[in-house]
Amino acid sequence: MRQLFGRLDFSFSVCVVFLCLSLYGSVSGSYVKYNTGGGIVEGKLNVHLVPHSHDDVGWLKTIDQYYVGSNNSIQGACVENVLDSVVESLLRDPNRKFVFAEMAFFTRWWVEQSVETQETVRKLVDSGQLEFINGGWCMHDEATCHYIDMIDQTTLGHRFIKEQFNYIPRAGWQIDPFGHSAVQAYLLGAELGFDSVHFARIDYQDRAKRKNEKSLEVIWRGSKTFGSSSQIFTNAFPVHYSPPSGFHFEVNGDYVPIQLQDNLLLYDYNVEKRVNDFINNATFQANVTRTNHIMWTMGDDFQYQYAESWFKQMDKFIHYVNKCQLLNISYCPPTEEDTPEGKSLVVVAYNPLGWNRTDIIKIPVNDANLVVQDSSGNTIEAQYVALDNVTANLRIFYTKAYLGQSSKQIPKYWLLFQASVPPLGWNTYFISNASGKGIWEIRNGFLSTMDTTQNGTIEIGPGNLKMSFSSTSGQLKRIYNTKTGVDVPTQQSYLWYASSPGDAVPQVCNIYAGLEVIMTGFSDTIVILSLLQASGAYIFRPSGPPNIQFDMLQVPLKVIRGPLVDEVLQQFNSWIYQVTRLYRDKEHAEVEFTIGPIPVDDSVGKEVIMRMTTNMVTNKVFYTDSNGRDFLERIRDYRADWPLSVNQPVAGNYYPLNLGIYTRDNKSELSVLVDRATGGASIEDGEIELMLHRRTIYDDSRGVGEALDESVCVDESCEGLTVRGNYYVSINQLGAGARWRRTTGQEVYSPLLLAFTHEKLEDWKASHLTKATAIDPNYSLPLNVALITLQELDDGSVLLRLAHLYEVGEDAEYSTLANVDLKKIFTGKTIKEVKEMSLSTNQEKSEMKRMTWRVEGDSRKEPNPIRGGPINNSTLVELGPMEIRTFLLKF
Repeated sequence: MRQLFGRLDFSFSVCVVFLCLSLYGSVSGSYVKYNTGGGIVEGKLNVHLVPHSHDDVGWLKTIDQYYVGSNNSIQGACVENVLDSVVESLLRDPNRKFVFAEMAFFTRWWVEQSVETQETVRKLVDSGQLEFINGGWCMHDEATCHYIDMIDQTTLGHRFIKEQFNYIPRAGWQIDPFGHSAVQAYLLGAELGFDSVHFARIDYQDRAKRKNEKSLEVIWRGSKTFGSSSQIFTNAFPVHYSPPSGFHFEVNGDYVPIQLQDNLLLYDYNVEKRVNDFINNATFQANVTRTNHIMWTMGDDFQYQYAESWFKQMDKFIHYVNKCQLLNISYCPPTEEDTPEGKSLVVVAYNPLGWNRTDIIKIPVNDANLVVQDSSGNTIEAQYVALDNVTANLRIFYTKAYLGQSSKQIPKYWLLFQASVPPLGWNTYFISNASGKGIWEIRNGFLSTMDTTQNGTIEIGPGNLKMSFSSTSGQLKRIYNTKTGVDVPTQQSYLWYASSPGDAVPQVCNIYAGLEVIMTGFSDTIVILSLLQASGAYIFRPSGPPNIQFDMLQVPLKVIRGPLVDEVLQQFNSWIYQVTRLYRDKEHAEVEFTIGPIPVDDSVGKEVIMRMTTNMVTNKVFYTDSNGRDFLERIRDYRADWPLSVNQPVAGNYYPLNLGIYTRDNKSELSVLVDRATGGASIEDGEIELMLHRRTIYDDSRGVGEALDESVCVDESCEGLTVRGNYYVSINQLGAGARWRRTTGQEVYSPLLLAFTHEKLEDWKASHLTKATAIDPNYSLPLNVALITLQELDDGSVLLRLAHLYEVGEDAEYSTLANVDLKKIFTGKTIKEVKEMSLSTNQEKSEMKRMTWRVEGDSRKEPNPIRGGPINNSTLVELGPMEIRTFLLKF
């Protein structure tokens, strides 16, 4: 697809004529040379066979087990065999082709090969027989991944391919992720120089509509900021990434192969029948796609372990079907230990962000008789908070479970102090014993105090942001900011959805491997007469509205106050615990949740959420991030591309979160940021909810073959998992929330990195630089720019990647052109050469070739996106809104 797959001719509706059966031919036990040549034939239905093996980089087995083929009682899979076998088969016929995507496996195989084999494989790549598609280290997920991680893993794979084969992948191959993101389309697609992206899994209603309208192939504009310059050809498969039914040819696979048997002297001669099967399947697919070019994905999970079983059959089909005048076929492919006498605990904090940063460092200690000093010898204000019982018990259990040993000592306190760290730099703090002084005499140490209830309402917050709680119910009542005047009555609760065990209600859905059904009709979108669809690892399907236990209505709480932070400790029930922290110099609340083990002794799976309820009038609208990059508008019970049939009013309105979620009315914004990938929704106006923990008791028939019911054991005692995490809540004036979301989002994703040791303070200062920055000490990046990659490569060059954090129109001040001075980032060095590269650095930006598309019905005149100009001989880099620019520098 020289246009879409890089090496092979490819374009994408239907032409049907009758065939003459007398043209099949046969063999009679002797050798036959099959005609496997193919090329595009205008006016014919061109079927493109794409041999592939989808190889998960860890799923039911570990990556090592998948590679060498061990632990096959779980899944029979050996990727080493796949690659050995495919190379051997490709060498047998120059018309054979194969595509491969996962470089985590290929690199392992590559380094084990002889120089002769490596040269042979290079020739296969040069000739187009072996093609790398996608080309990342793995086929990353699109719901739970941050865009920086997506870029990094893709760059790792692309650089390997470029260095070893001088090859640049041209096609995105995201066939297995459950859903697809706009960021993938424009950033990990168009910005990589891909001509196309192909995938299998989309909403079943969306697929049915697109098949009916022949709109499985579209031009996707993934960025409202970049418009048509971000568009990419996108192809959704009609069914799955496997072949049509009856065309699996794996030996010992999950399907019984139906071979094309062309020897008249042997039993089961079936050329005529199998050619007809081929034509019927091709005709069906042609009726749901746009043009007279269709793709058959010839492979599945960990297939081609004996590649000849596939290639021999495809050889035969090409040979016999091409004898008919109907079709033409081509195919392609330390802090708790006592400090030694005379020494200090040395804490080095590194700031990976490009701007100055002030944050709270929190470490466990056993002594409240400590002094904290910074690198200049100044005594730093500190606060001690007693370690709560929930944390202590978790530590005891999980230390025993994972380390096999009991905790020698449980720390008594959390020590908190404020650190200020320069951009791309570090600062050092020294924690020493305050000899001869009691804890109440320490100048900088404040032992937190317990609060007493007054007037039925408890207010917390040492800074601008305040929260008020009811002293009778223990529940949150209100969030307000004394600086901005924003005041939002707010309730917070924990609830759980009962996991659906499955039912027998007829409905329309997609067919996936492992789902046993009784079907009527030929399409993958069919009526299921008996479908037991349970909620599980892949599927969220609640059996009704969320439940709230009676003991959650009266929530015991404790209030702890101090100069740096106020805390509210709430025990919602025996297995849900929460600490809310308001810091003096932060404009948000940090909420730490501890959930589990979720009880299932009632035989009901539970999917636990946190819900915030306000009086905001939000009109069904809320916003979620796309891979931590763009924020997309979501409208409850609505899809822009088709009239949505609301069969799942809860699950159908859940969206993946990597950065956060917010909603707004005509006065204010309520934002919640997350510290890990999760799901979020707004099921009713004025509400935001997060999915925080799940435990189900039924398998959802999506391949893992077990319920989402993981446990951890100590000796003979096992219990369900307990999770602990954080989310962050802020209220802002309308239009002002973006600054908090973007800045705090970067701080959450890239926290301060801490290193510890014990050393004499004087000795450490004499031998180490205690505070410094890697850039010009008088410079920092603009607050709308993030440095997302800074890496020294093997050849001594440096990979630099800069990202503008704001979308067009997101903020009046920051959604503008930004400037970065490379000389000030690399102070003290002479930059000899700067090359702007593609996103994954496998080609120069100026050499990227982009396809242009005439889009049906597109008559809109859109403004040109704001992009930074060429650097030429300058070292000043400009970035427009949402722009990411990648450079290789030599010194």
